[in-house]
Amino acid sequence: MFSCFPQSALADAEMQLRGYLAAVQDAELGDVQAAIQRFIRGEAKVDNAQFCPSSAQLSIEVRERRLMRELMAKREGLLSSPPGRGGEVARRSRDGAGEHRR
Repeated sequence: MFSCFPQSALADAEMQLRGYLAAVQDAELGDVQAAIQRFIRGEAKVDNAQFCPSSAQLSIEVRERRLMRELMAKREGLLSSPPGRGGEVARRSRDGAGEHRR
C-alpha cells in the first residue's frame, strides 16, 4: 500500500507497518490481500482515499472480507448440497402423522 498512497512527511513508515501487522496478525492471508486490493481500487470505506488507511481501517476491511468469504462459502454450501428427502412435512405426510383417520 505504501507504493500506492503518498506518505505524510511526518509519517513513520516502520511504525505504520507494525500497526498494520498487529491489526491483521490473526487474519487469513486471502482476507488481507482482498482488503488491500479494495483500498488500492478505492472500493473500501475511508475518510480520505488519498493517503494510506489507518491500521484500524485495514482491520475493519479485513473483517468485512472475512465475513463476505464466510457468507459466500455458506451460500455455496447451500447451493451445492444435495436436495433433502423432503424434511419433516414430507415425512409426516408420508407416514400419515398428523392426519385424522376414521
